[in-house]
Amino acid sequence: MNDKVLASNRKASHDFFLLEKYEAGLVLQGSEIKSIRAGQVSLKEAYVRTDGYEAWLVNAHIAPYNPASAENHKPLRERKLLLHRKQIAELWDETQRKGNTIVPLRIYLKGGRAKLEIAVARGKKKWDKRQDIAKRDAERDMARALKQSD
Repeated sequence: MNDKVLASNRKASHDFFLLEKYEAGLVLQGSEIKSIRAGQVSLKEAYVRTDGYEAWLVNAHIAPYNPASAENHKPLRERKLLLHRKQIAELWDETQRKGNTIVPLRIYLKGGRAKLEIAVARGKKKWDKRQDIAKRDAERDMARALKQSD
């Protein structure tokens, strides 16, 4: 995979069960792509909203690009996602089910264009998170034991 990952939402897999992933293009202004290429983007509080016809990235922070100060963009503006009509319909159907949402996972460059990986997700309960942590700790302990036995 030769995609250059510029930002990722590391808490997404901790807070959600990721059900199905999609790749979407982004409608950006000129100074936004320059900031993204510089890695000045955060997906921490971001989510995706859809109305069945269009999909929008909400609350993603793309920092203003200093050399373009005269014609800069708003850091938290909603950005339209480029998806096929069928994919948007699938996302809409999934979000109508109780407990499902759409979360952005990462922004990366592919062929010189900024892409966003999104996933349909279901929120984890507290005990799910504890279960994941316990499983990860057990795997780490097993790996240590194997390493010491060699």
